[in-house]
Amino acid sequence: ERYLITMSDNAEKTGASSLLVNKDDAAVVVPAAAKKNKKKKSTPATTTSTSTSTSTSSTSTAPTSSSTEPANTNEDDDDDDDEVEESTPGAGGEGKKKKKKKKKKKTGASSAAAASSSGLVQTSPPTIPVSQFYPDRNFPTGEICEYKNDNVWRTTSEEKRALERMDEELYRDVRQAAEVHRQVRRDAMNFIKPGMKMIDICERIENGTRQLISENGLKAGIGFPTGCSLNHVAAHYTPNSGDTTVLQYSDVMKIDFGTHINGRIIDSAFTWTADPRYDRLKEAVLDATNTGVREAGIDVRVCDIGEAIQEVMESYEVELDGKTHKVKCVRNLNGHSINPYQIHGGKTVPIVKGGEATKMEEGEFYAIETFGSTGKGYVQEDLECSHYGKTHDAPHVPIRVAKAKSLLATITKHFDTLPFCRRYLDRLGETKYLMALKNLVDTGLVTAYPPLCDVKGSYVAQYEHTFLLRPTCKEVLSRGDDY
Repeated sequence: ERYLITMSDNAEKTGASSLLVNKDDAAVVVPAAAKKNKKKKSTPATTTSTSTSTSTSSTSTAPTSSSTEPANTNEDDDDDDDEVEESTPGAGGEGKKKKKKKKKKKTGASSAAAASSSGLVQTSPPTIPVSQFYPDRNFPTGEICEYKNDNVWRTTSEEKRALERMDEELYRDVRQAAEVHRQVRRDAMNFIKPGMKMIDICERIENGTRQLISENGLKAGIGFPTGCSLNHVAAHYTPNSGDTTVLQYSDVMKIDFGTHINGRIIDSAFTWTADPRYDRLKEAVLDATNTGVREAGIDVRVCDIGEAIQEVMESYEVELDGKTHKVKCVRNLNGHSINPYQIHGGKTVPIVKGGEATKMEEGEFYAIETFGSTGKGYVQEDLECSHYGKTHDAPHVPIRVAKAKSLLATITKHFDTLPFCRRYLDRLGETKYLMALKNLVDTGLVTAYPPLCDVKGSYVAQYEHTFLLRPTCKEVLSRGDDY
């Protein structure tokens, strides 16, 4: 059965035409002016899709992350006004075609939830694995920073470019882990509200990570437990089972979590607050972290980075309850290198002057993290421990307690040297393991990482990024449009 759709007199005056369509089909009205434009200018030869990128582009557009690599750009992007057809589902399965201008590419990676070339849109909470958005494994490149001074030659060195081509799979792995981190933290920034239980916040972040990274044993998964340290607690707090702590409007919370692919860990953190009076504190710490990232590079001494960080951090002041506080670097907390399956790789990056003169080297991964405090700027171990990790290169020690021996086997199988928390053991079905865990800590086979706290009544903020010192440039892997 067929129906004649007739336009109104007003529509006819504007040049719209009538169409004969099948029953249940969506009517498509094409203005006469648009028809003329179509004849003059053809659209790219691609299948109609909900994506604004062409099928030949090597960079996926969803989420709206874009690569800063010259190799990933497409010739079609030269004309930012090119128009492509976008299909919107209609009543009969066909789409209503409309024109949409291509957006200009942004610098660095972005995590906006937009449609991909395959038509996928990330859910809320996020559940679709990132690999489905990028089936060709061309994940978004991080922020690219060219080397300076004596290392400028690396940018155009053919030898260094050849080295990078050999490590392409490594780059794909860490970029995938970084994109997972960006999407999960975007969800966290949206859903976290005062009144939520800390354990619910952590479990949503961790469950999102497991799904988006397609958790697969030691090949892909969580890099370390989700830290949600509050106020004067700077780091290493995550709720144990039974912890009923609730997030308050006046809290300063550090969300620090990790992702990994094949042991390559992305370590990044941000500070959440609901009260705007802490904005200046967060600004100071973010500025200090960005300074550390900017100063880092091949052959750079870590002590010079620490001095630059401290100079920026301590130039800020914050007013709380009528009292002005100078923002202080937490001097006994540091950034660090990252090795495969080893979150602290052996080198430290201080956030105050006077550190070691150790130099950064080509091919190394680093996490630059800075902590700014309104307290003493010095932390000590306190409160109930939740973070643990199998000791890297631990000596062989005979285990005489049967429960401790079986617990170590569980830890080795599921985490190896990646950090874990007590909630993860609960999730695996382990019960009555506290004495066995203490035995492993006492023998040195497992290391405990208790919460690190400044003086009570103070507030500590944190920001952190992971970067790779590639042969030709520095790539800030965890950079996003949020921080």
